[in-house]
Amino acid sequence: MGSSGINAEYMGSSGINAEYMGSCVLVYDITDPKSFESLESWMDEFLVQAAPRNQEEFPFVVIGNKVDLAASRRQVSEARANAWCKQKNAIPYFECSAKDAINVDQAFQCIARNALKQESVQAPIYIPESLSLKNEPQESDTKKKGCC
Repeated sequence: MGSSGINAEYMGSSGINAEYMGSCVLVYDITDPKSFESLESWMDEFLVQAAPRNQEEFPFVVIGNKVDLAASRRQVSEARANAWCKQKNAIPYFECSAKDAINVDQAFQCIARNALKQESVQAPIYIPESLSLKNEPQESDTKKKGCC
């Protein structure tokens, strides 16, 4: 399974929720059609494990990796990948080469923009200033000795 599948399994076992994530990146190998065909199940697995509030609008990015091998070993056409992304709510698509650093910056800038947009539409998370882990009465509880 690809790295996105592993991340979805990790998220489920660790209790991580999509409310704390800004984006999901699905990466497949352009020289391996089975990895491209797994995108759908990886996406579904992420949505089940992360359980974002609005699954239709949760931001995904798809990366076709190993574009440095496109001339000699490509098995998944750019047109096929673009068509899949278009039918999935116009997911941004990038062809990259991690080896040669082709389009990597552009892809991660898009991922960061998606994460920032997602953060701006989420309700703020309340984090208390302090927590008492002892089973002792709080200061305010000891002052309230009486009926009022």
